[in-house]
Amino acid sequence: MHWHWTRLEQLSALQWHEIGLLRQSVFVVEQRCPYPDLDRLDPVSDHLLGHDEHGRLVAYLRLVPPGLKFDQPSLGRVVVAPTARRSRLGQALVAEGLAGHVARYPGRPNLIGAQAYLTSFYESLGFITVSDTYLEDEIPHLDMRWDPPAAVANS
Repeated sequence: MHWHWTRLEQLSALQWHEIGLLRQSVFVVEQRCPYPDLDRLDPVSDHLLGHDEHGRLVAYLRLVPPGLKFDQPSLGRVVVAPTARRSRLGQALVAEGLAGHVARYPGRPNLIGAQAYLTSFYESLGFITVSDTYLEDEIPHLDMRWDPPAAVANS
């Protein structure tokens, strides 16, 4: 797996199109959610792309700066292509995302709005639930927080 952090303005139109296709195929079509995926947070976020050995985009997330979605930085739009699931790629993607978070925001927690059915997935990565369940785009969500390890937070 090849990981690459970038900003929206550094992506080519074709790269952004590839990201849009992946996000749309999962967040709109697969989840039957007819709500906008692209939003005002894309231009201000850092984007993590994961390409397989054939150069195909199979994993993606964005890191939203603090103060825009939550008071804390936030991983979002976490997605793995259907063809690459069940290979622990989701865990690797979030781990890489959290490493990027720590590099950019040392000592700060990360707060996410997670789909409720993924609670145990995020708990396995060290997130804890910090809200009741709520509906976002008609999908049950809850807020979850990840705190950096003490050694990282204090360095």
